[in-house]
Amino acid sequence: MQSVDLTTLIASCCELRQDWIPARLEQVYQRDRFTISLGLRTLKRRGWLDISWHPQAARICIGDPPPRLPDTFTFSDQLRHQLGGLALVEIQQVDPWERILDLQFSRRPGDEPLWHLYVEIMGKYSNVILTGSDNNIVTAAHQVNIKQSSVRPILTGQPYELPPKLTEPIPSLNEAQSRWQERVSLIPSALKQQLLKNYRGLSSGLVLSMIQSADLDPTQPTNSLTIEDWHRLFQSWQTWLKALEEQDFCPYYTAKGYDIIPWNSETLSEVKSIQILLNTYYTNQLNQQEFQQLRHQVSQKINNVLTKLRVKADQFIQRLQQSDEADEYRAKADLLMAFLHEWKPGMKEILLPDFETGEPVKIALNPENNAVWNAQNLYKRHQKLKRARIAVEPLLNDVKTEINYLEQVESAISLVETYKTAEDLQTLAEIREELIQQGYINIPDYRSSNSPSSIEFYRYQTPNNFEVLIGRNNRQNDQLTFKVATDYDLWFHSQEIPGSHVLLRLSAGQVADDIDLQFTANLTAYYSRARQSEQVPVIYTKPKHVYKPKGAKPGMVIYKQETVIWGSPHQVKIAL
Repeated sequence: MQSVDLTTLIASCCELRQDWIPARLEQVYQRDRFTISLGLRTLKRRGWLDISWHPQAARICIGDPPPRLPDTFTFSDQLRHQLGGLALVEIQQVDPWERILDLQFSRRPGDEPLWHLYVEIMGKYSNVILTGSDNNIVTAAHQVNIKQSSVRPILTGQPYELPPKLTEPIPSLNEAQSRWQERVSLIPSALKQQLLKNYRGLSSGLVLSMIQSADLDPTQPTNSLTIEDWHRLFQSWQTWLKALEEQDFCPYYTAKGYDIIPWNSETLSEVKSIQILLNTYYTNQLNQQEFQQLRHQVSQKINNVLTKLRVKADQFIQRLQQSDEADEYRAKADLLMAFLHEWKPGMKEILLPDFETGEPVKIALNPENNAVWNAQNLYKRHQKLKRARIAVEPLLNDVKTEINYLEQVESAISLVETYKTAEDLQTLAEIREELIQQGYINIPDYRSSNSPSSIEFYRYQTPNNFEVLIGRNNRQNDQLTFKVATDYDLWFHSQEIPGSHVLLRLSAGQVADDIDLQFTANLTAYYSRARQSEQVPVIYTKPKHVYKPKGAKPGMVIYKQETVIWGSPHQVKIAL
């Protein structure tokens, strides 16, 4: 993930000062443990200023409105108490070559600032610190005690101090190429490292872009550069410094991230503003990171539970197989009682003819007891195995039901393999919440949301322009089947295979052609656990014939009066 460097920070602040100073602070909301959002209002607009001290994505930019969920963080509560209703009158750097901003708040523009919110964008050392006009720390996003840092502790009640000064030379437009080249090439080492070591204000990404714009290799030694190479590199260096001095920035995306310096005149996919660029880039990057973690968490949990359940099911099946021998024990006991006269003391086994076939049946005996005792012992074993079957069968059914449910959840997860949109993350978040509600994941003090799914169904159009809706997870499956479906629609599902609920939308009097049914069946097969198969059995019926058994888990239904059709998931894959 690309970090916000000094150049990007300066560019973002230029836009913020131009569009959002002064602004009234109306709300403070903490999105997560690394990000606060300040609700600002100017004469022309309202918006949310996101300030993040995330170790990989520290930034300041205008972001999206926060979710309508309770804010339980202490830090935002303290900011809300101290800054609520005041005016944000200035955003300035504490030093031209430091990534530290001073957001100043006063009662009205023109007044002396009452509060300073220092935003330190410094990678894993990022922080947000509130001080009064006396410069004493009132609160901090991350307090640092003396044991954590003897150089710069950050504690409430203590004076706010800036980080130690950087020692590298300050870049200057007035510096001659000869002096600049001499400094960079003093030690014959990799070009990228020499630029980073000899000047402040540079980042790895900026230097890479600078070197690549000069058609050079970042890893090549400085003593291998020709006069022309040095000249092109110096021109790129000057381009960067001119952009900083003139505050002339051009936000655009690159193959590996983003940039705000137009290094050459090639056509760039420009973004409307740096605020949009930063918000979009870091929202997507953090969502993707959270998506991967969340997918791993729920997948691992389901795999672990399914493994245990399958072992338990196998044990129950073995016990049932053993109980199948119950009738055999009773038959042997009957034979023994019918042929008591054949028994002789001390016998360890006896051969007796079967009642029906006449074939000899071998019966093991306890030589220390008589035939009646042995027959009674066989009857007891028969009764024990019979009781075991009565007890085990419902337990096995419960385990199979639970396995079917978790395989349904597993299927929903498998359909969201990679992060593409924010809805993919929300799909997984709802699956995790479902697993929490069902007791498979334990998160202390977790507040569940029982509201309907807020994300869109998968939507497709059949060849005759009928709409097809597909559930992304069990919450959506229930919503689709029991809230959205009408009497005129058709409900599809893969036959006895975990998968999504699918709805073919029809109005009164409309009849779906075979081509529409086949198209929907293909989609149903594609959004099932049998996605990799050539053909998948799919059923469809009217929604009124789909029922949810009492006490059934989310997404689990039974149906009747169904029609079977074969779906081809590879046809959907080709179309997509």
